Amino acid sequence: MSGAPVVRFAPSPTGSLHVGNARAALFNFLFARKNGGRFMLRMDDTDDERSTPEFAAGIEQDLAWLGLAHDLFARQSERLPAYEAAAEKLKADGRLYPAYETAAELDRKRKRQMARGLPPVYDRAALDLTDEDRAKLEAEGRKPHWRFRLDRVHTAFEDLVQGHVEVDGASLSDPVLIREDGRFLYTLPSVVDDIDFAVTHVIRGSDHITNTGVQIQIIRALGAEPPVYAHYSLLNGPEGKPLSKRDDAARFSLRALREAGFEPMALNALLARLGTPDPVEPCLSLDELAARFDISRLGRADIRFDPADLAKVNTACLHLMSYGEAKPRLAALGCDLGEAFWEAVKPNLVLFSDAADWARVVEGPVEPVIENPDFAAAAAAVLPPEPWDEGTWGLWTNAVKEATGAKGKALFMPLRLALTGLTHGPELKNLLPLIGRDRAEARLGGLTR
Repeated sequence: MSGAPVVRFAPSPTGSLHVGNARAALFNFLFARKNGGRFMLRMDDTDDERSTPEFAAGIEQDLAWLGLAHDLFARQSERLPAYEAAAEKLKADGRLYPAYETAAELDRKRKRQMARGLPPVYDRAALDLTDEDRAKLEAEGRKPHWRFRLDRVHTAFEDLVQGHVEVDGASLSDPVLIREDGRFLYTLPSVVDDIDFAVTHVIRGSDHITNTGVQIQIIRALGAEPPVYAHYSLLNGPEGKPLSKRDDAARFSLRALREAGFEPMALNALLARLGTPDPVEPCLSLDELAARFDISRLGRADIRFDPADLAKVNTACLHLMSYGEAKPRLAALGCDLGEAFWEAVKPNLVLFSDAADWARVVEGPVEPVIENPDFAAAAAAVLPPEPWDEGTWGLWTNAVKEATGAKGKALFMPLRLALTGLTHGPELKNLLPLIGRDRAEARLGGLTR
């Protein structure tokens, strides 16, 4: 296909987005960004029993948090006339036909077929109904659902991830496109939208491969040519089970990760590389991530999402963040103590909000831990005069070593405990000038400052 690509992310607003959904949106966004194309957000909201405005708003908030801005937008609930026109064309061409079996009748048919060792494929009994048969069924109060008559052929396509793919139409039941109540199921609206919005590439999970074989037939029956397809591997939870918008919302929804304090670019960086042979690298820019993105690098084997991996990437992203990028967020937390503070503490951050904890260590109050008052008093006695800089820590600890004879951990740990109340933290050569002489002397004396 020539020209700039058009791709789409088409969630149904029936729940909260999880990391698997985010991966779908990200791949489409990065593909469009890298190739100068357009990224469409389409709400597949024809299921009016389960779709809600609240879920739709949540999806837009989640995508905004990730930075995945869309160029095109549509709601399927506002495009029903287009789907009705397509359905009428398919009916007129004999490709969409009415069927009257109830769910219970279809279930009995499937069980009988399976008992005979046959595949549970719909037998097309509805095609044998006469006008009189249909009139009789409707007089009984039955309403038809409408099935698309598949060609019993192999539908082949070249997939950007899977390679050559063939779907055998003879092994599939004719799909139901319209329910008894007249509402459209997923397939027909999706196809019509892809045609009407000139979608050039459909990038989605490998669980849609069979759907693709069906949709290509419908697209061609409507007189259009199918887009290019790319079916990537699925993302499972750490236990190896598929993710669910309902069951995994508490752990892996984007809202939960956002509220937990993870960086959106950490999630983007992780999801962009999971399932590829390339190492996950921290990244603070979607443009940079798009430049690295290569859809042909996506693998075919399902992969696992582990929150521990996200935590590692999150930490690495924070370590890359400049003070200029951090400054407004530090101010919002009430802990903007300047560039020297940020550079001192960022190597120890797991979440950005941890910066507030280190600001409290600097400014106090800190409850010092004094294990040996005589050692602490000796250390206080040799505190050098201000101004202090990165070299002060070395000068002071040498003086403490000479005064007390302590060295190694016996020298450094008591000083850290007295100054910060903690056994770990940023390098004290960077933290000490921020704490300042007055607070350091008070803490060495056991005072809460």
